[in-house]
Amino acid sequence: MAKKKNLLIYMCLLLFFMAVVYTLMVKFIDVGAIAPDKSTVGFSTVNTYVKDWIGFHSTWYKVTKYSAIIPIGIVGCYGLYGLYQLIKNKSFAKVDKKLYVLAGFYVVFALVFFLFEKLALNVRPFMIEGKLEASYPSTHTLLAVSICGSSLLMLGYYIKNKKLLNVLNILTWIIMIAMVVGRLISGAHWLTDILGGIIISLFLLMVLYTVLFFMENKEKVDIKK
Repeated sequence: MAKKKNLLIYMCLLLFFMAVVYTLMVKFIDVGAIAPDKSTVGFSTVNTYVKDWIGFHSTWYKVTKYSAIIPIGIVGCYGLYGLYQLIKNKSFAKVDKKLYVLAGFYVVFALVFFLFEKLALNVRPFMIEGKLEASYPSTHTLLAVSICGSSLLMLGYYIKNKKLLNVLNILTWIIMIAMVVGRLISGAHWLTDILGGIIISLFLLMVLYTVLFFMENKEKVDIKK
């Protein structure tokens, strides 16, 4: 058990290191003035190749833009379930602690989301509706992988019917993959923006998984006592 705890901590540190190093690489490696406003973007050779190959597809852009409501809806579902537990048990202390952990994850996710919006490390490959917006990381990718991924970690705790659980897991995977792939082929982001969103999300999810693992083991120890 101690080995797994240490492994999870190392994985969190490794993914954090990867996220930081990758972000710095995007900012400083193979930088070229390839953005529409001639501002610089890292990995300019590969990003230009993928941009020219994919182009911009307004239909996919709109589909992925509005599909963001699905992960937001997932957050709302867990919020409503927490509210249900609160009303039923009439005590904040009796609400499942895992839901508090999930709420904390959502807060951290929101902070990371808005941090990168403010940093604006680069801009989109194309002007959309006459404007250039911050592009790194792809916030739709961040939203899809972080929120759908966290739901995949949580569903097993609350859905006891295996068939229903399998269906929900498959649907969640489909939504997550479709949003990420759809965002890439829409041309709204550089390839490195999509990859950045995935790496940062994996770090956040590993932290969530580690906290849940530690919590479960603490509960088991408390029960034995």
